[in-house]
Amino acid sequence: MITLNVNGRAHQYSDDENMPLLWALRDILNYTGTKYGCGKGLCGACTVHLNGQPVRSCATPVSAVNGQKITTIEGLSNDGDHPVQQAWQKLNVPQCGYCQSGQMMSAAALLAANPTPNDAQIEQAMSGNICRCGTYERIKKAIHLAADLSTKTASVDDLAVDVGSTGKLSIGKQGA
Repeated sequence: MITLNVNGRAHQYSDDENMPLLWALRDILNYTGTKYGCGKGLCGACTVHLNGQPVRSCATPVSAVNGQKITTIEGLSNDGDHPVQQAWQKLNVPQCGYCQSGQMMSAAALLAANPTPNDAQIEQAMSGNICRCGTYERIKKAIHLAADLSTKTASVDDLAVDVGSTGKLSIGKQGA
């Protein structure tokens, strides 16, 4: 018997121990926010956190995560108010949206390890997440905004966000 500790809740698992974590999460436990992309751990669509670190759930067997802390996109916050989720929404990052849960999980792990990453650090951390719509610049801007939201006490609703014609992100207070 394997214990899958997902989003703070323990689940007993007794199926195939070699099953990829992705399928246990999606098909057995119904955490469908985690997406199937390549099935080889190359695209990042299936990214979840294992003890706070991003892992590819399609390439991680259930037997490797027994009793460890797993966080899916559903567990990033209780009400969608994680700074990464707020920034994604404020900047309308998703296009088709398919890869976005994996993108946000990688971004959240980056910001937990480095609260104020620069562009190069963001590009490095996010290089394993592929977006076929090409929203990489919006993702980078959203990570910067999420970093600002994480380090400042401002609410996303209090911020005026402008992406100028040069693509430079400008963040200020509403009405200032």
